[in-house]
Amino acid sequence: MNPGIDTPADASVAPAWVSFSEAFRFWLKLGFISFGGPAGQIAIMHQELVEQRRWISERRFLHALNYCMLLPGPEAQQLAIYIGWLMHRTRGGIVAGVLFVLPSLFILIALSWIYLAFGATPLVAGLFYGIKPAVTAIVVQAAHRIGSRALKNSLLWAIAAAAFVAIFALNLPFPLIIAAAALSGYIGGRAAPGLFNASNGHGKAGKTYGAALIDDHTPTPAHARFSWPRLLQISVAGLLLWALPMALLAAVLGWQHTYTQMAWFFTKAALLTFGGAYAVLPYVYQGAVTGYGWLTPLQMIDGLALGETTPGPLIMVVAFVGFVGGYGQQLLGPDATFIAGALAAIIVTWFTFLPSFLFILAGGPLVESTHGDLKFTAPLTAITAAVVGVIVNLALFFAYHVLWPQGFAGHFEWPTAVIAAAAAVALLRYKCSVMQVIAASAVCGLTLKFFW
Repeated sequence: MNPGIDTPADASVAPAWVSFSEAFRFWLKLGFISFGGPAGQIAIMHQELVEQRRWISERRFLHALNYCMLLPGPEAQQLAIYIGWLMHRTRGGIVAGVLFVLPSLFILIALSWIYLAFGATPLVAGLFYGIKPAVTAIVVQAAHRIGSRALKNSLLWAIAAAAFVAIFALNLPFPLIIAAAALSGYIGGRAAPGLFNASNGHGKAGKTYGAALIDDHTPTPAHARFSWPRLLQISVAGLLLWALPMALLAAVLGWQHTYTQMAWFFTKAALLTFGGAYAVLPYVYQGAVTGYGWLTPLQMIDGLALGETTPGPLIMVVAFVGFVGGYGQQLLGPDATFIAGALAAIIVTWFTFLPSFLFILAGGPLVESTHGDLKFTAPLTAITAAVVGVIVNLALFFAYHVLWPQGFAGHFEWPTAVIAAAAAVALLRYKCSVMQVIAASAVCGLTLKFFW
């Protein structure tokens, strides 16, 4: 029997305490198997930690998840940090969070290099020819999934429509759209609270899988109890972990250097990821593609495809953005393009994910002070509605560059249109997994390139 996994016969007895080394092995394993986006990753953690290992009860798991859903950043990684911290203090949270993204970082650095070095070969070109339209369909599915959950009344539909117009027609910055949505939710939540009671949280626990190590009524451990000195300590440490690398980059390279600008840009991106990775992708392409020119629109689509097919949070696509920017601009000279790209990917990952650790380690004790369910606030409900609008804009952006690669004046890529339509039907009608759709689309792309 595997350690930490209990049979149904002993379900009435809580599992033995889990050592730090055993937890380390699990978090490392999770980093390599966390496919499927946030929904798939949360499902994996629920199955492993709640149903099988019973390290934490259903109610405590959902309580932590509802808090993570309120935060900007990847909620699945934040949930791992939370549970790791609850079990093994700060080092447990750090290990859980780092191992959640580290395998994906190394894999994406390797794949990004292969993509840039060999992307013009028929094999790789054929793969991406089929994957690009599938990614467009995946973004459409994301808009449908979030919209069906978030747009519960005409007012929220209006907010989504206004956000779409703002980014598509007016080209307003994504942070401004989010701020306006939050303000509308703040005002509307007081004027008409019933219209903003559209929380997309995960509700209340309704099942039990036996006695858990951290059960419904398990007392909060000493390290998880709130104290002002600890909050100040975590806040100061987090500020230093952000400020010292930023100051070093600015002092050595200058504020306008690409590495410094990447650090600053992705710090802002980390604080805007309400609603998951798809919500921040419009901001990333506005800045990284249109603003800074670190990569092209088609490279952005390819990066999302790589992010969909690797473990870890989807927002890890930022590592691809950083690698392509550092590699393409030869920031360390023409003989060190790989090192330049890898360093950019590491910098981007550090500044993107650092806030997630701080939110959990600083805010976790506040959450543990009560085990009641957390609700989404009215501003967050409005932000989620606005996110639907910007994701629809992202889908149109991808579709345009995939179907008319040379612009409307060029030819229409009808084979990719067929692949995109088939992928959309597979995802929306037949509920196929993202991995299945991408694999089938890649095969179609290879077939067209070699035999058409």
